[in-house]
Amino acid sequence: MKKIQLILIFFVLICFSSCVDIEEHYDFKADGSCNVVYGFDMSSAVSVLMNLMSDSVRATPQFSIVKDTSLNFYSALPDTTQQKLTSDEVNMAKASKLAVKMDLQKSIMKVSIIHTAKNAADLQYYLQHISKISMNGQLTAVTKNKGSKGFDAQQLVAGQDYYNYEVTPHKFYRIIDKAKFNAFLKKTQSTLAMAKAMLIDMPYKLVLNFAKPVRRVDNSKAVLSADRKHVTLITNMDEVIKNPNVMNLKIDF
Repeated sequence: MKKIQLILIFFVLICFSSCVDIEEHYDFKADGSCNVVYGFDMSSAVSVLMNLMSDSVRATPQFSIVKDTSLNFYSALPDTTQQKLTSDEVNMAKASKLAVKMDLQKSIMKVSIIHTAKNAADLQYYLQHISKISMNGQLTAVTKNKGSKGFDAQQLVAGQDYYNYEVTPHKFYRIIDKAKFNAFLKKTQSTLAMAKAMLIDMPYKLVLNFAKPVRRVDNSKAVLSADRKHVTLITNMDEVIKNPNVMNLKIDF
């Protein structure tokens, strides 16, 4: 259980905090590989929460833990989840890392899932499967909080399984599956309503860095850098709910 306890406090905090910053970073290399980082930054929310706590609570051992570590993602999964994985999913999980940086007294709390895809096919497989593992395994196990009165934070912060991807050596396409997205909204309706009532904000940032200039970007909100090697998309959950197409992205490079 120790390997899970490292991030237990983090996800419990989500249930009482005001902001969850979610960022996806893709670094495409000239050899076809790609480094992917899916990160949650709760630092600003922790700052708000800590100010609401009494000095006696802040002085407890649970709030004095300092961690800056990296775990193998597969080893961090519960045994029951490991047993359900296919051989390909096992290899993918073993090739991924779970990074935790935590210092509550300094209002620092960051968690990231990191993976290096060997090629386009490997990247597409990772993107199509990591959300299922995250939702059904490690993240689900640690985000339930009996004191949250039904607010299940993992439904909002774990990778959502409502995208269709098409990734080739010269293409990165991501399209929302409307049926899956509507099912997600229906499943998380009470969670989203409670998040709104608790003033929980969920800004989202997507950054894609390329080894060569991008030829075309199909998304009006996406910003292409002057050298055409960097694409940035910034939005939030409220905007996505109103217009799911804002998350659709077609990049040719």
